[in-house]
Amino acid sequence: MSPQPNLLPTAALGAALLRISLGAIYLAHSVVLKLLTFGLAGTASYFVSIGLPGWLAYVTFAAEAVGGVLLVLGVQARWVTLGLVPALVGAIVWAHAGNGWVFTAPGGGWEYPLFLIVASVALALIGDGAFALSPSRPLPARHTPARLAA
Repeated sequence: MSPQPNLLPTAALGAALLRISLGAIYLAHSVVLKLLTFGLAGTASYFVSIGLPGWLAYVTFAAEAVGGVLLVLGVQARWVTLGLVPALVGAIVWAHAGNGWVFTAPGGGWEYPLFLIVASVALALIGDGAFALSPSRPLPARHTPARLAA
């Protein structure tokens, strides 16, 4: 029996699932945590308390909210995820590094932001997946040396 030609490849569906779930997580982290739970002024105060400028909280909120929407819609997902990585690195360095590994530790550990970094970089490498409104351009193909291809 031959494969059905109208089915999407599972890799494209997997990439879409990763893209949409990452977008939902970024959106929820921005809107639910920063806006609805702590408020933007409260988030800015927290940023100041850890040595960051208060205005950076508003930029971070906007980047995560807009980035989350763009990922869910599939708009240039490779570049959106890479653009969000610096905020996650900052979250590890300034907010969570001293709290230990486990995110359930007081103040939250750094396992969750690290996972989001890895998932974001993975999506940047594999691409937007199925159902993307504005897919990213593919990364340049690299030739594998014959000794590694075997």
